[in-house]
Amino acid sequence: MFASLAAHAWAYPMLEVLHLLGVALLMGNLALLELRVFGWGQALALEPLARLSLGVALAGFGLAGVSGLLMFGTQAGELLANRVFTAKMVLIMLAGCNAGWFHARRSLQRQDRTARVLMLLSSALWLLVLTCGRWIGYV
Repeated sequence: MFASLAAHAWAYPMLEVLHLLGVALLMGNLALLELRVFGWGQALALEPLARLSLGVALAGFGLAGVSGLLMFGTQAGELLANRVFTAKMVLIMLAGCNAGWFHARRSLQRQDRTARVLMLLSSALWLLVLTCGRWIGYV
């Protein structure tokens, strides 16, 4: 299956498009929620906005994850030997741990300084993931 994905003229590029769409949904919705927590759009109720944006962000993560796994399968050996790919995977794990900590401490309800720091850390981690993702093809 993976060999046919790599060999097909448009299958791999379409996986890349789906991967980018997933990343855009993830990061865009996290940025929207972060802006609300930092005081922008205060006319929008936080809880319904959080449910919507986190749901779409999770769907984006799922889309990026599935498409990423399919792309990984086409060149697993090369990617496993690539330090930037390894860094990307570690950063995704750290972003997941950060999200777990954020939600476990009920940061949306608190909206305190720690919540804001965790949100900024999340954005920084996802930007680093995005940077590594683009960098993989150049090392």
